[in-house]
Amino acid sequence: MPTVLNEIEIRVLASLVEKQITTPEYYPLTLNSLTLACNQKNNRNPVTSYSETAVSEALETLREKNLVYVFYGSTSRVPKYKHVMPEVLHLTPPQVAVMSVLMLRGTQTPGELRGNGSRLYQFSDLEEVEQTLDSLIAHEQEPFVIRLPRQPGQKETRFAHLLSGAVDVEKVSQLESAPRTRPRSGESERLEQLENQVATLTEDLKTLRERFQAFTEQFK
Repeated sequence: MPTVLNEIEIRVLASLVEKQITTPEYYPLTLNSLTLACNQKNNRNPVTSYSETAVSEALETLREKNLVYVFYGSTSRVPKYKHVMPEVLHLTPPQVAVMSVLMLRGTQTPGELRGNGSRLYQFSDLEEVEQTLDSLIAHEQEPFVIRLPRQPGQKETRFAHLLSGAVDVEKVSQLESAPRTRPRSGESERLEQLENQVATLTEDLKTLRERFQAFTEQFK
């Protein structure tokens, strides 16, 4: 299984993982919901503005790599999407949480991984985070995480995922030096709730339109 993924494939796959765990009531995701998840302004670095076409193309290539599949429910004609990352890559729940945070937010310290991944998995302490990182570095299939050289002024070691291939340390350093926008306390959760509600209302409207169209076709 080729594990080298491009930037948008990384975002799409990690968004599916995150939503399955944090908002299972909205999972699997439609294309519209997934696009909104990819372009969230909270818990994302960098913030993106991918189109549905771009997300759809990424889904197709992820399907070819056996990481995503289409799910057709009984209540809607709209296709929905699921991931199979843990099964394909042989990852445990704590490993999935670490990988997801690294894929959605870029390089992280163990402390940041524990805090930012708390909604995905409850790590008991930093030692468990570090053990999980070590297991990903020495994974049975191939290394999925790399420990980055400590940069001047940094007190803690940072880690990055390897699903996009070898890490360009110089490029990472430039990204790390750029200011990051962090939501105020409580704002992150409220934003995500609103985004989920918008996605749900959009899908409900689409379903109503489909049913109305099917109803009117009976009289043609």
